[in-house]
Amino acid sequence: MIENKTEKNFESIKHMDENGIEFWYAREIMSVLEYKQWRRFEQVINKAKEACENSKINASNHFANVGKIVKAGISSKNVGDIKLTRYACYLIAQNGDSRKKAIALAQTYFAIQTRKQEITRQEYEQLSEDDKRLYTRQNVKSKNKYLFDTAKSAGVKNYGKFNNYGYRGLYNGEDAKDIANRKGISEKEDVLDYMSSTELAANLFRITQTDEVLKNKNIKYENEACITHHQVGQAVRQTIKRIGGTMPEDLPTPRKSTKQIEEEKKKRLI
Repeated sequence: MIENKTEKNFESIKHMDENGIEFWYAREIMSVLEYKQWRRFEQVINKAKEACENSKINASNHFANVGKIVKAGISSKNVGDIKLTRYACYLIAQNGDSRKKAIALAQTYFAIQTRKQEITRQEYEQLSEDDKRLYTRQNVKSKNKYLFDTAKSAGVKNYGKFNNYGYRGLYNGEDAKDIANRKGISEKEDVLDYMSSTELAANLFRITQTDEVLKNKNIKYENEACITHHQVGQAVRQTIKRIGGTMPEDLPTPRKSTKQIEEEKKKRLI
């Protein structure tokens, strides 16, 4: 089907950054959307940025200028490119030439993908545990990006240190390495990929509340930001304890990572 081919095209050029957050390069998206000239595609991007700002959303959070090395014959040159979030791709599709079949398909694809990330509570409860994990993991990735942007504004440079302060607060002193060892996974793997939907939800609450507190307190120093992350983690832990929930370190570790589940789903689409 054309729709499946479209999904494969966009998924095949998707990238992941060091924090496991998905992004696309504008020059690669341009090719899939059948634009020949960067100048013309840049006009579409500028319209998308304007739409983003008109929605009271900071465009720089979704459109990040980057340099990229490309081969030109036997030599290489540095060309301008833009790292795009899924939301940025959605806006580009909405502002592209809808007479192009590729644009029309992209509009449908990114609208559906965006909708998938905004389901109701009733819809969520009807999901399988694997699908709940995938949905919540995606939200964690998205919210973590906002948190790291806020942390950067708060003076944070060592994101590993900042992250571990939050984990220690929520996990009664355990950092990411300790959590990985307890779960029996490699330290190179992301512990968030080996969490149940309940454990992911606790971390999602930690992430969103830390982001909120850092902004509200207008924190500008790394140590203060780290302490704040730790305090929020502790507060989330105390909330779980107060309502009689299970401590995150006592929750079972799923056999498969969310990456494995996602790969299996992709294979079934082929």
